[in-house]
Amino acid sequence: MEMPYRRLGPSGLKVSALSFGSWVTFKSQLDVDRAVDCMAAAFDAGVNFFDNAEVYAGGESERIMGDAIRQLGWQRHEYVVTSKFFWGIKDGPTSRNTLNRKYLLEAIDDSLERFGLDHLDVIYCHRADPHTPVEETVRAMSDAIERGKAHYWGTSEWTADEIRAAWDVADKHGWHKPITEQSQYNLLWRERVEQEYARLYEDIGLGNTIWSPLGSGLLTGKYLDGVPEDSRAALEGYEWLAKRLTDGRYNEQLLRFKEVAEGYDATMAQLAIAWTAANPNVSTVITGASRPEQVVENMQALKVLEQLDEAAVEEIAGIFA
Repeated sequence: MEMPYRRLGPSGLKVSALSFGSWVTFKSQLDVDRAVDCMAAAFDAGVNFFDNAEVYAGGESERIMGDAIRQLGWQRHEYVVTSKFFWGIKDGPTSRNTLNRKYLLEAIDDSLERFGLDHLDVIYCHRADPHTPVEETVRAMSDAIERGKAHYWGTSEWTADEIRAAWDVADKHGWHKPITEQSQYNLLWRERVEQEYARLYEDIGLGNTIWSPLGSGLLTGKYLDGVPEDSRAALEGYEWLAKRLTDGRYNEQLLRFKEVAEGYDATMAQLAIAWTAANPNVSTVITGASRPEQVVENMQALKVLEQLDEAAVEEIAGIFA
């Protein structure tokens, strides 16, 4: 079971088909020592893409990941590390929910300081900002690359029109173009990735680094009987998630999905991850875990991925049609 590597959009950067992210888990469930264990397990499985964001745990997620990388002693060429910017973690009218130039360039510098790195590989605009001219945002992201703060940039949860506008501005001025999106995509959430972005894959070679392949855990089936004590939905502040995961709306489909997973000798989580990775327009699927054993289990999705042909992908999707 070897990890496949895919080009990130139109770039020459190769990223692992499955990757590892820190959302929710770092600080709330993982300290540095446990982060080291989980990241080491992912790296041993062939993962080279590690996802983060400024806003995760108010910057502590970046700090923990940076500390873990140093403890692991990885060489800089061996891994790809990312962060995302928009929400802000400092108070002030120019520092929250924005993509203005001042915020972006200062936030990227602060992120590098927390990571303890001199550059990131991919930086993202975590959401679109209707109050900042797109030219200002694109120029700032391009300038960050020119200054050696990052190699590539992308967007997260932007509309197709917003991505197209940013790409066109960059193309017009000869600035660095966005090469990738980061979208939610799973068996329950498909329209944007499969339909809205369809022309962008063809026209600009857009990549996509997927988050939430498990539908926040719903597709694991572990919420069929309520909220387990060790799940993210049991964390303080995530009551909204617990409510959504236990409303029973998808129970019938989930039970059918469980039967199909058993036919592949796989868990529901492994089948859900493999199904997401089977989309040819997906560059990498970001997985999360609070224990190294969970990382290893998620990586077993690669065995399922090898078995999925186009007909199987459609059949599985039909369960939740």
